[in-house]
Amino acid sequence: MLDFSSLNQVLPSKVYESLLPVVIEFKIDSINRLAHFISQCSHESNNFTRVEENLNYSEEALLKIFPKYFTPKLAEDYARKPKFIANKIYADRMGNGSEMSNDGWNYRGRGYIQLTGKQNYINFDKICPDNIVANPDLVATKYPLVSAAWFWKINGLNELADRGSDAETVSKITKKVNGGSIG
Repeated sequence: MLDFSSLNQVLPSKVYESLLPVVIEFKIDSINRLAHFISQCSHESNNFTRVEENLNYSEEALLKIFPKYFTPKLAEDYARKPKFIANKIYADRMGNGSEMSNDGWNYRGRGYIQLTGKQNYINFDKICPDNIVANPDLVATKYPLVSAAWFWKINGLNELADRGSDAETVSKITKKVNGGSIG
């Protein structure tokens, strides 16, 4: 078993106190696995301070980050409207319905690795005692670390972390977590 007692000095207490059962359950059980996992969670959650995706984008940011979804006119209409932005960018993918279904907003990124998309929520729901699909906010409020570890394991990130800590491995893990290498 890993000794991660020194992490109590760098992790928020709520994360540190819930870490041991999570790393055991999801086999995040080596130095590389734990280092990559904590690093990715920390980055995705702004050092464990955010458990919900920030979708409050300006017109300029929409055009830069999501050019395939927004024309200048659409970006003007959608700017600073997180619910509309989520429904637009997540429509008809990841198990979500159309923009009108509200699935993009309901199943936006939550938790320390920003679990996103209705299909991920449905799959995560299978291991939870609570109904995650009907209560998606629970990913942020009750299961931010567990959802992150579940996502980590089902996406083969333990095995990827076993490759080491070189830049290529970090990049591959980041792309699996974030879909790209922004940040």
